[in-house]
Amino acid sequence: MGSRERRLREKELRKTQILNAARTLLFKKGLHSTTVSQIADLSELSVGTIYFYYKNKEEIFSALQEEGLGLLYNRIEEICTGESSAEEKIKKIISAYVEFRKINSDYYNIFNYFLSSPETIFSPIPKNRIDGQAARILSLTVDVIKEGIKKGLFKKVDPHRHAIMMWSSIHGLLQFEKIKDAVFNNYSIENLARYITENFIGTMKKTK
Repeated sequence: MGSRERRLREKELRKTQILNAARTLLFKKGLHSTTVSQIADLSELSVGTIYFYYKNKEEIFSALQEEGLGLLYNRIEEICTGESSAEEKIKKIISAYVEFRKINSDYYNIFNYFLSSPETIFSPIPKNRIDGQAARILSLTVDVIKEGIKKGLFKKVDPHRHAIMMWSSIHGLLQFEKIKDAVFNNYSIENLARYITENFIGTMKKTK
């Protein structure tokens, strides 16, 4: 390994250390009670090193949000560019999000943390980047619905509104897991996700 490759590897390792520490502190203390000094202590790096990679605490947490959305986007894009029918793609997208919550629970929890905050946490520039990533994920779903309409599988629904309805329904379901004993009546998340999927597709399918 050459010196350039070694420096790049060390840089990525330090960024990973910083983001891992920030993630841990975010869930333990919350955004406002977490300081750059605490992130430095937990990551075993100096405060100066932290500021070399990120200019402030907000930039660290926005990096975590963007990282998670990037992972989700890549998975959804993979599904949407596949050879499946529009109906099958919708099913796979919903299943992928349910699976994402398990496999990438830290990132999923970060989404929820910032979505549930009563205030706007990020300044305009990082917020616009994050909003842009979320919009790209929604756009993929919109395109799948348009594909289904074009091929005669779906009725002429409003693709954008239906995409919002789909994501709202499945994300809302996952939020209910916190009180599942009170509301799920012994159904599993997966079972209810399938129910939502079938009924959502049913609102679009053409009747024969």
